[in-house]
Amino acid sequence: MWAGRPGAGTLESMTTTVVPSGSRPVLPSAVDLSVALWLGAILAGLAESLVRLAAPVPPTTGELAVRAGIYLVLGVVVLQLRSGHGVYRWTVLGVLGVLGTASLVVEPVRALADGGSVGLFLVSATAPELVAAALRGLHVAEVVGAVVLLFHPAARAFYRTTSPSTTVVATPAGIR
Repeated sequence: MWAGRPGAGTLESMTTTVVPSGSRPVLPSAVDLSVALWLGAILAGLAESLVRLAAPVPPTTGELAVRAGIYLVLGVVVLQLRSGHGVYRWTVLGVLGVLGTASLVVEPVRALADGGSVGLFLVSATAPELVAAALRGLHVAEVVGAVVLLFHPAARAFYRTTSPSTTVVATPAGIR
């Protein structure tokens, strides 16, 4: 194509065009609902932490403060999903979707691997343990729903078309 021309394919042979991005795309309802589910999951985690205060070995004030701080930061990052910047989508997916879910299922999976059963848990658990388990189940369900919505076709299009105020496009010189 351009290989026969001197300097073809080099940066010097490229021109740069700055294209205004125009108006921002409308926030899809899939992203809006995903944000609501992420925030619900964070609140379920916070509620579970508070319910654990009634456990035989409750979390310390310091542990609760650290968790509250983490939940606050995560909430701010989740709200940034509405900006349309893909970095927030991937950050939320990695931190909350993968690492967060793993942290939620390790304890129950370990209990089952050690010979426990769901039935035995249900008949021997205290009221706070049952409430905490229900909140954890809600938490996981909200995360799964939020992830699915975050990759809904309308959400993918939103993250693909949303960009900073300008986009720099490099094209070979002479091609417009």
